[in-house]
Amino acid sequence: MDIQPADTGSTPAVAPATDHLPPAPGPTAAAGSSPTDHRPDRWSGGLLDLDAYLARIGYDGPREPTLAVLRDLQRAHTTGIPFENVHAVLGRDLPLDLPSVEARLVRDRRGGYCFEHVLLFAAAVERIGFHVTGMIGRVSLGAPKVLPATHGLLAVTARDDEREWLCDVGFGAGPLGPIELADGAHTAYDGWRHRLERRPGAHGIDQWWLYQTSPGPSGPDDVPGRVRTPWIDRHTFTLTAQYPIDYVVGSHFVGTNARSPFVRRLFVQRMTPAAHRSLDDLTLVTTLPDGTSTTEEIAPEALDGTLREVFGIALTQEELHEIAARRPAGTP
Repeated sequence: MDIQPADTGSTPAVAPATDHLPPAPGPTAAAGSSPTDHRPDRWSGGLLDLDAYLARIGYDGPREPTLAVLRDLQRAHTTGIPFENVHAVLGRDLPLDLPSVEARLVRDRRGGYCFEHVLLFAAAVERIGFHVTGMIGRVSLGAPKVLPATHGLLAVTARDDEREWLCDVGFGAGPLGPIELADGAHTAYDGWRHRLERRPGAHGIDQWWLYQTSPGPSGPDDVPGRVRTPWIDRHTFTLTAQYPIDYVVGSHFVGTNARSPFVRRLFVQRMTPAAHRSLDDLTLVTTLPDGTSTTEEIAPEALDGTLREVFGIALTQEELHEIAARRPAGTP
């Protein structure tokens, strides 16, 4: 299945992506070529220090564009680099050019939010030889209203497999591996369950929904008396190709708009096969693959230690003081 181009009023339900066309011949491209045509350096993979990136995520396996390697890379990335929004909370600029993202997430060993993760992962897999197409989604988590399209996603194709794979590396809560871009596709990496659903959309552009299990009873479906595990929609997206500049626009809203939750309070996540941990201001939640969770309120003075020990993030004293100063009056 190919990524669809933007709607022109007569686009069929499934159409070839402009991002999948042969590379344009350059500045003197023949008539009919487009800046959105596929380019092997779309995600700046040639600028990436691949050795440093792979060391950062703890990956020392083959560097081949195969499906097995893609699975291993996504697992290493999602468990190796945490999610955090410190820059947005502190009102700081967040350049999304690859050298800046690499400096933060690789060299300085910090975390990032979805656009940073997606741009870094895209550069790495492009460098190794995978075909990469950007997409963008709307985080829903069961919300009854339309929310802004501000979540970066990737569709990746390996050389040894014709299928396209959804790589959602920037959500902070898995999946630990890619999901085939196919209606009804289902994964259960280490017990963490996700599934895809395709629905007809306006103007022939289908809507895709990614579901995850929400906290609640879990276990094999054939266990007598078991309450079926509930599903919650995580986000929706279309197969319209997106580009790095589109992520810059989305990041500007997420990181600066007063309505964005990311500018109001600290939010940090760390995903491992055994547990997902999230810190929402001073509320620490640990969730297991079976859906059970525990909640703990941490003291303000314990924030630094929690970030270092639980999430692997070391903030400066200046950053810690600024976060404390921006906490709303009446909170600890």
